[in-house]
Amino acid sequence: PLSATLDQADLVHALRLPVVMVVGLRLGCLNHARLTAAAIAASGATCIGWIGNEVDPQMARIDDNMTMLRDRLAMPCLGRLPFAPGADPAGLAGCLQL
Repeated sequence: PLSATLDQADLVHALRLPVVMVVGLRLGCLNHARLTAAAIAASGATCIGWIGNEVDPQMARIDDNMTMLRDRLAMPCLGRLPFAPGADPAGLAGCLQL
């Protein structure tokens, strides 16, 4: 929420901004990503792509999950950020295809 009566979707619509969805790669991410993509579409916003964010360094079958996300999400994958606590954001920019 941005205030008691406004949330991020309100800002996206007011400024006519495209959305980039960030998928936290962890247990449940497939369902969460698909529900989030549906919510973005239902709001009338345009999602231009998604980024996989490795938040669980112990996640089993992370590559399989990335493949399933690529196959099931209608928007393109813009990259995958590695698990890197304290990393320099500029250094991670090379992981993205923008």
